[in-house]
Amino acid sequence: MSTSRIHPGGRPTAIRWKILIILALASFISYVLRTNLSFAAPEMMRDLGLSEIEWGWVLAAFTTGYALFQIPGGVLGDRFGPRRVLTLIAVTWAVLTIATSIVPGQQAASHFLIIAALLVVRFLVGAAHAPIFPVMNASMVRWFPKGSWALPLGLISTALTLGGAAAAVALPQVIAELGWRVAFLCLAPLGLLVAVIWWWYSRDNPAAHRAVNDAEVELINAGRDSLEEPGGQAGDDSGVKWYEVLKNRDVLFLTLSYTSMNFVFYIVFNWFFYYLVEVREFSATDAGFVASAQWIAGAAGAALGGWLCDKLCRRLGLRWGCRWPVIIGMSVSAVLLLVGALHPAPAIAVSAMVLLFFFNQLNEGPYWATSIAVGGRHAGAAGGVMNTGANVMGVINALLVPFLASAFGWTTAIASGAFFALLGLGFMLLVRADKPIE
Repeated sequence: MSTSRIHPGGRPTAIRWKILIILALASFISYVLRTNLSFAAPEMMRDLGLSEIEWGWVLAAFTTGYALFQIPGGVLGDRFGPRRVLTLIAVTWAVLTIATSIVPGQQAASHFLIIAALLVVRFLVGAAHAPIFPVMNASMVRWFPKGSWALPLGLISTALTLGGAAAAVALPQVIAELGWRVAFLCLAPLGLLVAVIWWWYSRDNPAAHRAVNDAEVELINAGRDSLEEPGGQAGDDSGVKWYEVLKNRDVLFLTLSYTSMNFVFYIVFNWFFYYLVEVREFSATDAGFVASAQWIAGAAGAALGGWLCDKLCRRLGLRWGCRWPVIIGMSVSAVLLLVGALHPAPAIAVSAMVLLFFFNQLNEGPYWATSIAVGGRHAGAAGGVMNTGANVMGVINALLVPFLASAFGWTTAIASGAFFALLGLGFMLLVRADKPIE
């Protein structure tokens, strides 16, 4: 394909890093728009008259939609290209954030109708956000050299945790001043911002971007055989065989491991703010700052995990280079969860839970890099399969945690995550990142 280049030769250009910055912005905004419900939980539950169990149903509706549309999202990213798919879903984020803000209140609708409206909207929100990370997988395999995926993926995870941190600080204060409905309306334009920037600057094939020189294209393609070369034209689905991905041994073990890890993630995502306010009796503002510190710790962990994984992959190879960060992250997470659940002193327990998220997010870059290494040209589909399992666990978490808290207390509910952390570690030891799908 011929294209008129701004920089035809010389040292490799760095357009792939600019693409990464836009993807990181999309990740940041996606997490602001999806964590909004967690930080609005106490106010929304009082305003709409919902119990903890009913709120668990609402959370489960999001993760159900999110889980069900992972594989379709990954296949769409591989089939139509990340440029089209991410633009479309970002516009949908804005529309559904507005829809959440107009869910009827107790004066306008029955209790059944309020719950039904929330369930439908949150299911659709989950479905609209589901493709983002499988689509980013499809973009990473197109734009970054083989074996150098974990750091950019870790930085994308850093951006998403910073989005959670920003929401944790800003949303409780805006909600206190203006109410949760106005707060959500203020967030909606962020989705449109992502759509406009991504459509304007991104391309599915690096060689089709005018600012990319031949040296950068050669750098991206170095070490790949003809079957692994990225950047095929959108609409060319000759190599996208998602059923081959579904039956691959390493994809399945990777999915089971990532699924187990995400039980711990969803303890933070769904319940930590509520736990601080309702169980540990923090004020909403103080809880927001603590939750923000937790997300910032996660951001640091995601960046470090990506860097460490790439470094270990160069030294040890893909198999053990991808495993070691997960071994460290999962084992320490299990210990910190037990401290956070069992220690009677709130300061120590909460500090352990903040540090927990650092080690939880240490895993993100390695997991997604492994899905690319195993998936190859099917990276979007492989990421979709992996994230489907992870978010099925999100549904289980949303229903199981309030049940455990009601039956056995919040200590047991939080401590249950340690079992899943160790289970995930065991499954990861069975994954061979050095055996891509043929």
